Amino acid sequence: MAIDTGSSIPLEARRGRSVARDVIAANSGTFFEWFDLLVYAMFAITISHLFFPTGDAQSALLFSLMTFASSFVVRPVGAVVLGVMADRYGRRTTLSVAALTMLCGTALIAAVPTYAVIGAWAPLLLVVGRLLQGFSVGGEFGCANSYLTEQSPRRRAFFASIQFSTSGFAVMLASVLALVVNHYLTPAQVDAWGWRAPFIFGCLIGPIGLYLRSRISETVEFEKVADQPRRPLAETFESHKRFVLAGAAVAAAGVVASFLNIYMPTFAINNLGISKDAAFTASICSGLVSTIFPLLGGLAADRFGTVKVMRIALVTGVILTFPLFLLLTRAPSLVSLIVVQCTMSCVFYSFYFAPVGSLLSQLFPTSCRTTAVSIAYVASQTFFGGVTPLVVGFLVKSTGSIMSPAYYVTLIAVGALVALYFVRKRVQ
Repeated sequence: MAIDTGSSIPLEARRGRSVARDVIAANSGTFFEWFDLLVYAMFAITISHLFFPTGDAQSALLFSLMTFASSFVVRPVGAVVLGVMADRYGRRTTLSVAALTMLCGTALIAAVPTYAVIGAWAPLLLVVGRLLQGFSVGGEFGCANSYLTEQSPRRRAFFASIQFSTSGFAVMLASVLALVVNHYLTPAQVDAWGWRAPFIFGCLIGPIGLYLRSRISETVEFEKVADQPRRPLAETFESHKRFVLAGAAVAAAGVVASFLNIYMPTFAINNLGISKDAAFTASICSGLVSTIFPLLGGLAADRFGTVKVMRIALVTGVILTFPLFLLLTRAPSLVSLIVVQCTMSCVFYSFYFAPVGSLLSQLFPTSCRTTAVSIAYVASQTFFGGVTPLVVGFLVKSTGSIMSPAYYVTLIAVGALVALYFVRKRVQ
């Protein structure tokens, strides 16, 4: 039975008129996802002493970062459940389910009382909210990526890069709100209610994305296989597991660099003595770069080849990592932090990570694309993403070296370079 797309208008004609609307709708969830993720990371210090009052600031922060990482534990479940749903029943329906689940998780975090009010229930409910968000995000990237890359085979990397540009805009807006809250409110006001304001804002924009997604059209590529029997999970592991692992390894370098950049304000405040205003200002600049340049990365990948562009960006990133962190750690300031974050956003994020959506989509057929992409991407996020702030915090605390992030990024990047070589013949 063909999937009902909700319209009697011929498919090709409908796609010609609705592609812009559909791309905006698909990316609304991406914005919502990253905005909420970033807000938590940027208020990790505040959340740590409100929900984990251990008496030791470093230990409390580690507990807060563990809560941040907890959502990544459930992401594989979301990747499988929502990925299979998207490959069986369509990208459109699954995108709406992911948006609704994210909204529920964000609403819970925005409303949960602190430890001083309800005791141990506070961190428990906070974790539940993060788990709901993690489940949603687990299937969000794969489904949105399949939806976007299936818009046009010739512009696959450009359409995929829009998702990363949207994430960059979320970085910028979350940083602006964090700066406003921390600059114009007193510490007591931030603790009392200010930290909740960005989450409440997320709850307000969530329904808009949900409404937009309920009105999008199904992709042409999915419509072509809608009547065929599909076993996406079995097909993924029976026929494509090598490329799932390789895809996860390729994505890892972009994931680690991106999450390190997200964590950079907390790292700079906690370890380098940089003010909150300066840290969030640098993140705003980084977000601006991450909003504009991923589109150029996507265009370059379509023009010169996905693997070629990603390889050049990755090698460049490895060469620059140590000099950048030496600059930051030896001369910590607003200027040096802006240089480090904007360079990472341009090299690792815009020209390496932004084309990865195109690369992953080309590794798998339509029949299991969302499932396979979701598993590969979420595996990378689970093992290298959410734990990056935790690993960096632990390395800095245990070794006493604030250069630890540079060693970590370089190690993961070398592994990603090997994986990129492995998949080169399967990707245009």
